[in-house]
Amino acid sequence: MIHWRAATVLQVRSRWAGAVEYAVRLASADGVADLNEPVRALAYPDLVGEAQPGDTVLLNTSALQRGLGTGGLALVVAVPDRLPADPPPGPGHVVKARYTPLQAMVLGVDEQESPHHEVLREADSVDGLPVVVADLHSALPAVIAGLRAERPDVRVAYVMTDGGALPVAFSRAVAGLREAGWLVAAVTVGQSFGGDLEAVNVHTGLLAAAHVLDADVAVVAQGPGNLGTGTRWGFSGTSAGEAVNAVHALGGRAVASLRVSEADPRERHRGVSHHSLTAYGRVAMAPADVPVPRLEGAFGAAVLRQARELTQGSGGRLRLVEVDVDGLDAALATSPVRLSTMGRGLDADRASFVAAAAAGRHAATLL
Repeated sequence: MIHWRAATVLQVRSRWAGAVEYAVRLASADGVADLNEPVRALAYPDLVGEAQPGDTVLLNTSALQRGLGTGGLALVVAVPDRLPADPPPGPGHVVKARYTPLQAMVLGVDEQESPHHEVLREADSVDGLPVVVADLHSALPAVIAGLRAERPDVRVAYVMTDGGALPVAFSRAVAGLREAGWLVAAVTVGQSFGGDLEAVNVHTGLLAAAHVLDADVAVVAQGPGNLGTGTRWGFSGTSAGEAVNAVHALGGRAVASLRVSEADPRERHRGVSHHSLTAYGRVAMAPADVPVPRLEGAFGAAVLRQARELTQGSGGRLRLVEVDVDGLDAALATSPVRLSTMGRGLDADRASFVAAAAAGRHAATLL
């Protein structure tokens, strides 16, 4: 069920590509303003219009009331007095966020009206493109930092799946990486939307990265806000294993970035996360390289042991690659966006980001 509230816009807190964050004051059920602290509300102006201080907005407050982490804020559903203009006539019949009140029609990179249709109509291979697959969105800047440590001019395309946030505009990281030139483009696939290119699925997203964007490397990961239930199979990151299969089907080189943590309070995510063990060990059926950072001490030994068990149990499908981490801390420090995973930064969970950067460093060797 959805929790609906009206609110008054107090001010614009911040904005980035495709998104605006407001400070708003909620109204009570009878329409009288609550005497409470302002709350954060996020809007996508292309969908709902642009609010001004003093405007009344309609909010979805479900995630706010549940106190969720990544998505724990109110979402603007409508700005009744400032509806966005109708889009001009144009091509495109791919519907995303289907059968929801905010379904949007976009031009798919591969559909008949696209200028890239002829390029993609018979495309059947990415011709050895290295593709780094990751469970968490937070791995994206770290993977690119590792790539750039070896290849500063590398062309990286991000293929965002729909396991987490659907609008790419929710990600400040993608906006910052695009602005800094670390990403050439984002491709939103499945039900995710708002990328530089829209694609029907991971396969066409990868083909677009290779043949339209001329990327040297692609990174596949879900948007912010992955879902997990504490069960073996109940997490949205199983899509990482499915992405490995897609990469292989298209003749690419899959690099399976491990989700690693030295600070997560949940045992199932300490060392190599059970998400990586399940996605790469059980869901993926195709070959992949598994880069493992050479971390120090007992923790590093434990991570290496877990990775060896994963690859040895794959019947030769997964290839263990030990990666030296010298220089990766300096590379991570150059990130143009904040490094954060589950609310922890580089100082609090270094292993998480170094493991992702190690996957990027290894991918650079495949070019």
